[in-house]
Amino acid sequence: MDLHRRPPSATIPGAEATNNHSRRLKSPSPTPSLKASDALPLPLYLTNTIFFTLFFSVAYYLLGRWRDKIRSSTPLHVVTLSEIAAIVSLIASFIYLLGFFGIDFVQSFISRASNDGWDLDDTIPTGQTNFPVAVANSVADQTLPKSTLPKPLFCIKEDEEIVNSVVEGTIPSYALESRLGDCFRAAAIRREALQRTSGKSLEGLPLEGFNYDAILGQCCEMPVGFVQIPVGVAGPLLLDGFEYTVPMATTEGCLVASTNRGCKAIYASGGAESVVLRDAMSRAPVVRFSSAKRASQLKFFLEDPLNSETLAVVFNRSSRFARLLGIQCAMAGKNLYMRFTCSTGDAMGMNMVSKGVQNVLDFLQNDFPDMDVIGISGNYCADKKPAAVNWIEGRGKSVVCEAVIKEEIVKTVLKTNVAALVELNMLKNLAGSAIAGALGGFNAHASNIVSAIFIATGQDPAQNIESSHCITMMEAVNDGRDLHISVTMPSIEVGTVGGGTQLASQSACLNMLGVKGSSKESPGSNSRLLATIVAGAVLAGELSLMSAIAAGQLVKSHMKYNRSCKDVTKISS
Repeated sequence: MDLHRRPPSATIPGAEATNNHSRRLKSPSPTPSLKASDALPLPLYLTNTIFFTLFFSVAYYLLGRWRDKIRSSTPLHVVTLSEIAAIVSLIASFIYLLGFFGIDFVQSFISRASNDGWDLDDTIPTGQTNFPVAVANSVADQTLPKSTLPKPLFCIKEDEEIVNSVVEGTIPSYALESRLGDCFRAAAIRREALQRTSGKSLEGLPLEGFNYDAILGQCCEMPVGFVQIPVGVAGPLLLDGFEYTVPMATTEGCLVASTNRGCKAIYASGGAESVVLRDAMSRAPVVRFSSAKRASQLKFFLEDPLNSETLAVVFNRSSRFARLLGIQCAMAGKNLYMRFTCSTGDAMGMNMVSKGVQNVLDFLQNDFPDMDVIGISGNYCADKKPAAVNWIEGRGKSVVCEAVIKEEIVKTVLKTNVAALVELNMLKNLAGSAIAGALGGFNAHASNIVSAIFIATGQDPAQNIESSHCITMMEAVNDGRDLHISVTMPSIEVGTVGGGTQLASQSACLNMLGVKGSSKESPGSNSRLLATIVAGAVLAGELSLMSAIAAGQLVKSHMKYNRSCKDVTKISS
């Protein structure tokens, strides 16, 4: 039954059987609830931004004027017309900010309180002061579809009108956040409109329990819910003398358990060591000239060491962390591809390097006015695509990680032997990948571990493509008794600030690793440490999977851990 057609006095079925008292939903107020901010000509966040800017600009101006008066011994009470206007503007903006931030706080508080459930009549059982919200929701769920359950009661009629407007196309779905000023409410309305237009139910896709404000303008547009992915932990991973518990978000059975076994073998053998060989993010615009000769002139200009300092100054204006490291050029006829590489601190750095590249392009336009910029990215970067340039030159963090696994550990923990692992690695990861024409895929399953850690820590999952470039090497050492294993990964693209790293769950996983946020003492060290942890986890994953294949345990382990079984005693047996 439609909520809006239910008579105000209708009782909720089942409530009387619960406690012998009828429960009634309060009818919506006949007068729509208005916010103080509705009277503003602009959205609240935009109006606040304007007054914020006005307040600090005027304050800065007045401080500068008063400093000049003190230096020139001019009395402070002697003011000009512009100073009077500035003082009035300062007072007005202060009053506005104080008043409307207070109003916004009260509005948000009321909104959060109303999310706890529906208001009920005062007919409650004797001895009870509150009718439980959970009971009210469960009773309502028996009668009404979940998609029609409102948040605050006073928004029922208004939200229904907005849903109808979105369905009819008079209000764009993407504009709900800016129009409503409430990201959760916008997601709920968009979700309901989608269900009505598509005729498909979204039941099972969670809506509540997520901070939609945190993703606005940086992570996801037009949200209608969120997807739950379980996070497991592998470890401790003993890497460079420190222990790390590695979070992995995945829906693949055996992956965390296998990586955990590899961590155990590495730990028992004294740990792994890693080295960051290079740290450089890239962006490669493509420009066109009227002739190949003219394009070559720009190529020679960019590669001339005499111009490198000037180009670096122009590029580095984009950020206090961006530092231009080099420019590599390639030509295709009269088209020139310029691959800029730079350090980016603790950010993954795509936006940072793109701004620096734009600065250089604007600068070059003065000396090369005939340069036609076709695109800020010409795929010579190369981002989110398998490419030999990343495999050879590297992109992001280039890391090598190694460990020596003792013979007894190979036998007792990994259930195989050194000779079998070395032979399997040569025939599978090296020769087999070569026959397949693999590009950077000379490994067993590096992508598995990289993807799981990327999702858990808020990295860009699509950059798993180049970040999973890996060559796994194994050889017998110490007179053939022990195993030396290494992974070389030339393009791990990670960051500990920006993007999805700021979300609560992903931030918690970064905090677990001790790399949350930006390092104040040594900018860039947190992201480099995260890259080494990724490589160390890949090392553990490679070691364990290869051992399972060598020992013929792969199918057996997947049948044990990757099949649904309600009886947990069978899993542990």
